[in-house]
Amino acid sequence: MKVHRVSPEKGRALEEFSAHVSSAKAGFFHRYGMDFVMGGREGPWLQDMDGVKKLYNLHCNGGVFNLGHRDPRILSALALAMREMDIGNHHLMSRARAELASRLAGLLPEELSYTVFGVSGGEAIDLAIKVARAATRRSTVVSAFGGYHGHTGLALAAGDEKYRLPFGPPAPGFQQVRFGDIAEMDRAISGETAAVLLETVPATLGMVVPSVQYLQGVRRLCEERGALLILDEVQAGLGRSGKLWAFEHFGVVPDILVLGKGLSGGLYPITATVLRRDLEAVFHPDPFIHISTFGGAEIGCRVADRVLEISSDPGFLSHVNELARQFREGIDEMASRHRGLLKGLRQLGLLMGLELRDELSGPVLTRTAYDEDLLVIYAGNDSSVCQLLPPLTMPLQDVPWVLERLDRALRAARRLLPVVRVQHRVKKAVRGVARRALPRRGSK
Repeated sequence: MKVHRVSPEKGRALEEFSAHVSSAKAGFFHRYGMDFVMGGREGPWLQDMDGVKKLYNLHCNGGVFNLGHRDPRILSALALAMREMDIGNHHLMSRARAELASRLAGLLPEELSYTVFGVSGGEAIDLAIKVARAATRRSTVVSAFGGYHGHTGLALAAGDEKYRLPFGPPAPGFQQVRFGDIAEMDRAISGETAAVLLETVPATLGMVVPSVQYLQGVRRLCEERGALLILDEVQAGLGRSGKLWAFEHFGVVPDILVLGKGLSGGLYPITATVLRRDLEAVFHPDPFIHISTFGGAEIGCRVADRVLEISSDPGFLSHVNELARQFREGIDEMASRHRGLLKGLRQLGLLMGLELRDELSGPVLTRTAYDEDLLVIYAGNDSSVCQLLPPLTMPLQDVPWVLERLDRALRAARRLLPVVRVQHRVKKAVRGVARRALPRRGSK
């Protein structure tokens, strides 16, 4: 493990982060020897603020940096917008929002024609659920175990218990089923179901790519029972799958589509909740019933408009698919050298997940990849999978270098895992002894 001396400036940043932002997060990274503080950044590379450690970004913050860091074309759009406008006023009509919504409508199936802009993915999901409930006059939302939709109110309620439990009792009207199980979905959708909410490809569950039959089956059940289908493509959209929209791979069209992350170009936060044409009627009685002060900021609209222009270009999507092919071939070949650790690759374009032996393997590979100058992060809802989300703009000539470093990280993980497993068993045993030693409730 390489250890670099921390400069006074970085030491101060670490202390201030721990004292005023998150002592728990600072402690977590310190324990794992990953005291990385973002400094310079460009293209696929991140640099520690000391300028010593560099990381090739194979996570891209879940797709925020689809175009890499500080893409010159996006910087130019942002600079031009800043010379002409500011955030704007959500009470008033806006040319920038109109033009961005019009471009989105032109790139989507005809029935998806209205867009409400927000700032965060959670906010965009909250709105999708609100619209579904208002349009159907029903209350129940069905989502999938292991799905991830954000940390705001309704989005949080649609996610896993571990995100909700620390903050009090669950909100009513939410039900979870296993992703990919059409029989279970069939039992769950009833006359009270307002919407089914799914990620087209659940990233935090470990890049589980559904079958065409599953998503088409969910679409059919929604139509038969009057429920709306909401697809969350906050991570999967904007070319990440090899098509502009991931749902295109499955021959379905959602009633509501949620976009985010990559829409920002990595420079200005913006999300979009795109509605089927008739669902816009929800806002007819009171067009101010939902507002977002910073949603659809006019500067952000100019950035997102340029992102869409780049991401929808056929040459751009062809590049994504060629990258995906090279990663597939390289990792398939690598798997033969790492039997017992690397089980396979889950993949839809550059939505990729390294399927590993067990739940300890993901965190260990995250750490050994870091030592090899790769930013790889294990899936939060299935730590046996490491997410692999490189920039969609990465040069083809970088792939062999990345694969070589990944191969070295896998070798290091194989050496480290037996030690980690022993430590893990010891910790579990100690916790068990400690629990048994605690006095039982009511005892003196």
